[in-house]
Amino acid sequence: MDQAGLKDWVGGWPGVEASIKWGEDLVFSVAGKMFCVTRAHGAGALSFKVEDDRFLELTERPGFEPAPYLARSHWVMVAEPARLPPDELRAFLRRSYELVREKLPKKTQRELAD
Repeated sequence: MDQAGLKDWVGGWPGVEASIKWGEDLVFSVAGKMFCVTRAHGAGALSFKVEDDRFLELTERPGFEPAPYLARSHWVMVAEPARLPPDELRAFLRRSYELVREKLPKKTQRELAD
């Protein structure tokens, strides 16, 4: 998954913003809260939030591992996202977006209604 494809997938969701952080990471956020991180240049790992009860299940799956610095918040990292079926990857990213959005203030959630 390249950055352009990723932007196409998530860029149209309500409130999504893309920015470069830490000098080398492309971060997708909703209302200022991160839900997806990847390398800004070249192919690389992809990190995103998952449900608390799926974190252990996914980190035991080949190709998934706890995301550095974010594992305590139940983020996983996929070292080679291109190996996942596109529909599965898109579902993971959408769920990450929804999990982050659900934690936003109710007023902000209403403003972001699909």
